[in-house]
Amino acid sequence: MTSSSSPTLQALLARRLNRRRLLGSGAQLAALGAVARAVGAQTGAASELTFPRVAPSKADAVIVPDGYRADVVVRWGDPLFGDGVALDASAVARGALLTPEAAAAQARQFGYNCDGIGLFPLDAGRMLLAVNHEFPSPALMFPGWVEAREARGIGAFVRERPAVASHMQAAVGLSVVELERRGTWTYVRGSRYNRRVTARTPIEITGPARNHALLNPGGDRAPVALGTLGNCAAGMTPWRTYVTAEENVDDYFGNAGAAQLGATELVHRRFGVRQRDSAHRWEYVDPRFDMAANPSELLKFGWIVELDPFDPESRPKKRTALGRFKHESATTVLAADGRAVVYMGDDQQFEYFYKFVSRAKFDPERPAANRDLLDEGTLYVARLGDDGRGEWLALAHGQHPELTAERGFASQADVVLRCREAADRLGATPLDRPEDVAVSPRTGHVYLSCTQNLARDGGEVVVAGRTLDTRTDRASPRAPNASGHILEFIEQGGDAAATAFRWEIFLLAGAPSRQELVAALPAEHAGSLAAGVTYFGGATDVAELSAFANPDNLGFDRDGNLWIVTDGNQPGDNNDGCFACPTEGPERGQVRQFMSGPLGCEVCGCEFTADGRTLFLTLEHPGDGGSATNPQSHWPDGGDAAPRPSVVAIEPQSANRKFGT
Repeated sequence: MTSSSSPTLQALLARRLNRRRLLGSGAQLAALGAVARAVGAQTGAASELTFPRVAPSKADAVIVPDGYRADVVVRWGDPLFGDGVALDASAVARGALLTPEAAAAQARQFGYNCDGIGLFPLDAGRMLLAVNHEFPSPALMFPGWVEAREARGIGAFVRERPAVASHMQAAVGLSVVELERRGTWTYVRGSRYNRRVTARTPIEITGPARNHALLNPGGDRAPVALGTLGNCAAGMTPWRTYVTAEENVDDYFGNAGAAQLGATELVHRRFGVRQRDSAHRWEYVDPRFDMAANPSELLKFGWIVELDPFDPESRPKKRTALGRFKHESATTVLAADGRAVVYMGDDQQFEYFYKFVSRAKFDPERPAANRDLLDEGTLYVARLGDDGRGEWLALAHGQHPELTAERGFASQADVVLRCREAADRLGATPLDRPEDVAVSPRTGHVYLSCTQNLARDGGEVVVAGRTLDTRTDRASPRAPNASGHILEFIEQGGDAAATAFRWEIFLLAGAPSRQELVAALPAEHAGSLAAGVTYFGGATDVAELSAFANPDNLGFDRDGNLWIVTDGNQPGDNNDGCFACPTEGPERGQVRQFMSGPLGCEVCGCEFTADGRTLFLTLEHPGDGGSATNPQSHWPDGGDAAPRPSVVAIEPQSANRKFGT
């Protein structure tokens, strides 16, 4: 993190002049370019990206620039343990996964739909890879699923084949895998570090909600949740643990319409529940996921989960102090005084941006002292003002009249369990699906991806238990927002623990054209921007920009370039991919495509190794839109194999080439 030194203030002034007060004439832009170059000389030159741009693609392949290579490191179904069985991907279409034996094998194999990752060095040429597995894709896994869906008989399909539910429960959760460099990065089968966490693994509930009556009705000393579900983006802590974000956990629970919700109704109303069938129909064979039988089980999900990747015997923990919502991201940095700060998005339309600041400080000399840093601290939610200023509102019991027993919040346990409602009460700013967060290693500026919001159309709607005005505002200026955007936050004093900030729109994604690419956003936003308007950090040359939409996970390389991976419809109906751009200097906002993924996949992950030489990406649900018997993708195995979610490592092919300058 940087302090509020003079060069940083000059850079901030130059950027704000560019986007808030100038209209983008050639002379003015040239002058600002000179300012940016001068500031760069004072702070250490900002990086320029030199890799050849990749063209958008519709191919069933991973495409990277000339001079780079992409290697598949580990795939769905690869055995992690010495006695494991390898998946035969060519047998999926013949029903190989419909048996109890296949479900048992999956519990010892690399899981499905890999998303957020963490990289933990061991020694030279060795590291641990922690990966979460967001959800199963039963249409791609089980012959007959699509046909049953079309006949409205998936529940009967699962009841007749209960092994498919067991298989899906074994396919989600987390994997920890040792990697070793053998020319390329290769996973180590049978490593003592390898581990699977599934939908049935005991996970301890910690923090203020651990003894809440709805989560711990028996008053257990160590209340437990079975499994972790719906994990999306993830992160690493300075004390070398993996933190992963439970997101759309309501998809796993069904039959709420027949439930007597009782005391849980208040919590479920704002979070959302499925009145009839769940997405995967587990409730047809497992009453734990039937809300009529267990209306409080869902409350054990929707948290940040922390895991020690170095100890396969340790029990993961759900850190309730960080609030319950549809978490996307858990990006951890240190405040100026050493306290831990975790940034989090809530990935649903019109939800909020949060951060948690620990009470205690990180102690690098006493690792054991950091073990439970995330159990005590202050949870905040962001309110963005139309003047480019903002504040972090403390979601702390008793510190605001709305968060008291008189107003229905009996304790901090109530506040974190009903986090969304508490944020509503304090007047947080609804955003367009706030997702992943990345913090610049050069400036400390915070970047938040807002993937899209088709419901922002100016009308009044009821969403997740509240009535909303869906008109645009300065933080969400397009209606509808089909392409998404990225916000930039500058914490006061450069301190992640600050309670005030400034904010700007860094990118309005989409397909830039000469008519719809704006060089500068107005100082005050008086109305909606057209849905097709794009803005790329001040860049004005359409020929130097790569079109992209629906930004999801974010990351930074060591030179301070922002890396963006996408999830959703891309311009020209092209495949999702990976993009990068500088956030400083004259190249600021010049987005260029680095990688294109295979058909139907979402590109996730986006983590660099400590030496900056390897970029790790995860490719989730390749072949989405097809079926087990009619696959649309055969990546990565080819032939007649089923598509396999996988982790890839991308590296330069020569020592004198790198990702930045």
